[in-house]
Amino acid sequence: MSAPLVQATGRRKASVARVRLYEGSGQITLNQRPIEDYFPTIARRIRVLEPLEVTSTRGRYDVNATLHGGGVTGQADALRLGIARAIAEVEPGLRLTLKRQGLLRRDARVVERKKYGLKKARRAPQYTKR
Repeated sequence: MSAPLVQATGRRKASVARVRLYEGSGQITLNQRPIEDYFPTIARRIRVLEPLEVTSTRGRYDVNATLHGGGVTGQADALRLGIARAIAEVEPGLRLTLKRQGLLRRDARVVERKKYGLKKARRAPQYTKR
């Protein structure tokens, strides 16, 4: 495979996606597997492909990504951000379109840590009066 046009990173929760964009026919490979194998649910695939759909670049670029950490939702959102950042770098004219759709914003929400004396992050043990 030739040298990538651009490399970008997307993060969400504990997931990291390293995205490489190539000139091509719209083929998407995640951890050496096609997107249909990696994300079998259609909803996740739609979410991942949103930056390509919004900018009308679906068949123009091949995406090759390495995903690790976290779960399915975190990896899908990390990949979405990585693809959006890569497109914005390759075609600066599309940056405003991606920004208006909120695709270039990193979702910084992470799981809150558990505190001592509590059952979960905020859930206290049940109060007993007697």
